[in-house]
Amino acid sequence: MSTMTNTLDEQTWKTLTAAAVEAMCSAYCPYSHFPVGAAGLTTDGRMVSGCNVENAGYGVTLCAECGMISDLVRHGGGRLKAVAIVNGNGQACAPCGRCRQLIFEHGGNECLILMPTGPMAMSEVLPGAFGPSNLSEVTSGQALAK
Repeated sequence: MSTMTNTLDEQTWKTLTAAAVEAMCSAYCPYSHFPVGAAGLTTDGRMVSGCNVENAGYGVTLCAECGMISDLVRHGGGRLKAVAIVNGNGQACAPCGRCRQLIFEHGGNECLILMPTGPMAMSEVLPGAFGPSNLSEVTSGQALAK
């Protein structure tokens, strides 16, 4: 069981949101004109961030959260404690399904996400998430074929 607390003080959320706004200002979104920034606080106190990067082949567009996770991994990894995602107005916005899975992988059930309605634990944002521990549940599909 993690010792991570389920709350952050208001100043920490403001700092995290400001970092997400700063990242959002670098977004490359010539098609949707919908800039997004994401910032994460790690359990050891580091801040990581990312912005959305669109592509003419829409399917290869990278969400801001993807950039944030890349920044996390590039700077030594670790676990996310809290994440703020903002739109072009600096308002909290919800992560898409793919990004919820990415955040879960690097933060777990207790990672806090600043949703438009307020902070929520990842276990509420992505209930019943599939994670690394699920990969060991099945060793081989070959056993069923016999």
